[in-house]
Amino acid sequence: MEKRQKIIKFFRKKIISYSLKLAGIVLFITAALFFMVYLGVFGHLASVKELQNIQNYESSEIYSNEKVLLGKYFLQDRTNVQYKDLPEHLIEALIATEDIRFYEHNGIDKRSAMRVIFKSILFQNQSAGGGSTLHQQLVKNLYPRKKLSVLSMPVNKFREMIVGVRLHRAYIKNEILELYLNTVSFGENTYGIETASKRFFNKLPRNLKVEESALLVGMLKATNNYNPRQNPERAKSRRNLVLTQMLKNNYLNQSTTDSLCSLPIKLNYVKLSHNEGLAPYFREHLRQDLLEWAKNNPKKDGEQYNIYTDGLKIYTTINADLQKYAEQAVKIQMAHLQGVFEKQWGNKKPVGAGDATIINHLEKTQSYINLQNKGLSKDEIIQELKSAQKMEVFTWKGMKEVKMSVYDSLIYYQNFLHSGLFSMEAHTGYVRAWVGGINSKYFKYDHVTSKRQAGSTFKPIIYSAALKNGHDPCSYLPNDSVVYEEYDNWTPKNSSGGYGGYYSMKGALTHSVNTISVKLLEETGIDEVIGFSHQLGIEGELPEVLSLALGTGDVSLKEMVQAYSIFSNEGKVVEPIYLIKIEDKFGNVIFENEIQISEPVIDAHQAQLMTEMMKSVVDKGTASSLRTIYGFDNEIAGKTGTTQNNTDGWFIGFTPVLITGVWVGGDNPKVKFRYGGYGQGAAAALPVWARYMQEIYKNPLYKYSKNLSFEIPDEVKGELDCEDYLETYMDRFWRKSPPDLDFIRRFFKERNAEKRKKRR
Repeated sequence: MEKRQKIIKFFRKKIISYSLKLAGIVLFITAALFFMVYLGVFGHLASVKELQNIQNYESSEIYSNEKVLLGKYFLQDRTNVQYKDLPEHLIEALIATEDIRFYEHNGIDKRSAMRVIFKSILFQNQSAGGGSTLHQQLVKNLYPRKKLSVLSMPVNKFREMIVGVRLHRAYIKNEILELYLNTVSFGENTYGIETASKRFFNKLPRNLKVEESALLVGMLKATNNYNPRQNPERAKSRRNLVLTQMLKNNYLNQSTTDSLCSLPIKLNYVKLSHNEGLAPYFREHLRQDLLEWAKNNPKKDGEQYNIYTDGLKIYTTINADLQKYAEQAVKIQMAHLQGVFEKQWGNKKPVGAGDATIINHLEKTQSYINLQNKGLSKDEIIQELKSAQKMEVFTWKGMKEVKMSVYDSLIYYQNFLHSGLFSMEAHTGYVRAWVGGINSKYFKYDHVTSKRQAGSTFKPIIYSAALKNGHDPCSYLPNDSVVYEEYDNWTPKNSSGGYGGYYSMKGALTHSVNTISVKLLEETGIDEVIGFSHQLGIEGELPEVLSLALGTGDVSLKEMVQAYSIFSNEGKVVEPIYLIKIEDKFGNVIFENEIQISEPVIDAHQAQLMTEMMKSVVDKGTASSLRTIYGFDNEIAGKTGTTQNNTDGWFIGFTPVLITGVWVGGDNPKVKFRYGGYGQGAAAALPVWARYMQEIYKNPLYKYSKNLSFEIPDEVKGELDCEDYLETYMDRFWRKSPPDLDFIRRFFKERNAEKRKKRR
């Protein structure tokens, strides 16, 4: 028995001795590793000075005219907030859950540090947790962990401890909390409490409720697992745990905690990604402009502004209400037209398999390029891309999951009708609404800036040039079918098919008579009209042919709306403005825009004559459905436009306040209605304009504008006091218009022809 006791005692001493030696070795290695980290052997450690100059990437924010956030440009979606704008209960929830002794330590919580050293560092238990202070978590957010094999855990933990202490020296406690909450990730590429607050609750942090603060703090443990949108039950359970921690640490009482824990999660989720939110096409156009501006306008130190990281505040002229109305008007009309279009075509499509357009688009896709890089031939690639797979496609009833090949999806998307709407304030040029298409995620082409044939919306430009050239608005022009031999025997045709008689300028514009427009262009001069068009802001080449009178020139919606600004501004062109100013993240104005108005290109009197003529288009001409169907009774002027075979439908209408243009058509000219007048400007584009303006007038803020007048003097109206159309020579004579021999010959020739016809 005594011998046994001696053996046990001997081995006990040995074990203790070896354990002490082992512990000494471990502590020595740990200390050595700590000092190696401290000395920068495993990488540079931020100094106190570097920490004091931390610059988080900040999103640049785009605001509407009324300071509504339209969207952001970012690499990391983050907006910094100051400590004074953080609610107390948010800070309490954070401290109670993540670092209860935050105000007592210097970056290392000694009580928790030993647990970290033994569990996390020595035993490599990565789930041990509970030891990182907010300082250390902040370091981890600022300087991502490195992978160093078996040394990863100890090196990263020591690194965070050392820099955490330096953070304590660089900032006071409130500043550390501010920096932490501006840096931490909430998943979904969302960084910082302000961005998260706006994303999940559509409010600023200062307006968060206690339970909302608890939910956001709870997400920090695992942003995907506790995402309230994706995992509401887990998020609620985690939120309640945070609330319980607040109770445990005397930030809440029992009854309040019980009440808050019983509440359901109520989100007001708003994701302002590039393709979501208001005005996505406008934001993309603005982005390109800002990149160009940044290249040419460096900071004082010569560094270039970065719109993705510098936290700029970008203030635009877009009106959030009007933008919403415009997008809704486009959506309603285009969904309706697409339904009619698909019924007309049935299983047959205007753009189908084998169409050169499809192959063209296919060759630009990433799928095609990837297969090409693998060495496949063109035929092999096309065959591969004809294999069906599961995908989501856009429909007007929402996203739809289908089994479709890449090839077939291109055919599917090619057969959509599209639209653009551009609306600007008449006297300032401030752009109030910009709708570039039907869905920016699936259709990138911006139909505000893209160019299409203008159709009859180009006619007011010709009429204005004719007035400027001295044409009498009440002189009559013959509505004859003329063959223009010098232009390949071209004969302009009227959409109504009727010829004969005489039209005044007002009558010809009201009823969009092609023969008269061509005659005016011929008399005014093609070069004169093209030069005048360029003065109005229409860029690019226009065809030097008489068919220009029918709108065969390619122009953009933006250009046409700008051109129409002469009618509201005494003959002056007002340049569209959509960017008001840019501020840096400190609130300094680094760019400011001004209204741009040209010298008169026609005189005020001629502008009033044109406005009065275009009022007639609405009152009794091609746009009269605004009165008869949509019930507008206020002053409106405008012009419809339709290109050959109803390929493009246009309407540009203006009131004393707004000029708004709408275009409707297919990206591919083959995409058009098979029959009926659905593609005409009055049927396709005008309804969008009408719905947009109806919503504006319903809004009490803008209802007043319905009562405004163009204020055209009576003497100007008197100059247009002539018949739109004269059928006989006597009518023309009574109007004191001097007859000419050509007219008399035609008159008797037509009368004799009618007599012969009757005798037969």
